[in-house]
Amino acid sequence: MGVEIKESSVTEEEFADMKRFVHDYLSASVETEDDGGRMRWYPWHSADYRYNHTLNVTDLATHIAREEGADEDVVAVAALFHDIAKLEVDQDAHAAEGARVAREYLTSHGDYPASFVDEVCQSVEEHSYGGPLEDVSLETRCLVEADLLDKIGANGTALMLLRMGYEARTHMDAAEMVERVLERGRSQSKRVVSETAHGLAHRRLKRVRWFREWLEDEVPGMEHDGFPV
Repeated sequence: MGVEIKESSVTEEEFADMKRFVHDYLSASVETEDDGGRMRWYPWHSADYRYNHTLNVTDLATHIAREEGADEDVVAVAALFHDIAKLEVDQDAHAAEGARVAREYLTSHGDYPASFVDEVCQSVEEHSYGGPLEDVSLETRCLVEADLLDKIGANGTALMLLRMGYEARTHMDAAEMVERVLERGRSQSKRVVSETAHGLAHRRLKRVRWFREWLEDEVPGMEHDGFPV
């Protein structure tokens, strides 16, 4: 009996076109607003950050999918579209709206199987699910885990330190801010299911702890009482 080799549903060129579409869609979501809307002055509410987050999640989700045996094409495309509506609708509506945009794009660009389109859109719509990840498909789980992981580690730490500037805080508060990243990371890592995601979360949180210890060691007088090393 031969081994069945699955052909990719999405070519490299098609995937590149999707990336350009997502980038342009996010940019247009901001450019059409007169007042900047939804705290655009915070970097994580900007089109540039949202696109960077999308690429991070896509890389992470594809890696997890490969290690866990999920459909990499479904996961990668769903990851690309998962936050496409984030900047134009309310938080509780962005997943459903993103699924609508993804379906519209996939059905009008190329000849993708209906089952593929359905699976992608299902993962996009369910990526904000807050319940146990055992309840969703393997592909959706890979996407959700990747979305959680991007908030842990270097990216989450850098954003938290940037926030200090917006809140007019000094570097003396850095240990407290980094501890928030750790608290969030511990909470997020409890939700992941796969061994791959658990390993990634552990390594990322370990690096954040190292960074906090570095701050406490080299910044005299930094407030860190109550934050365990």
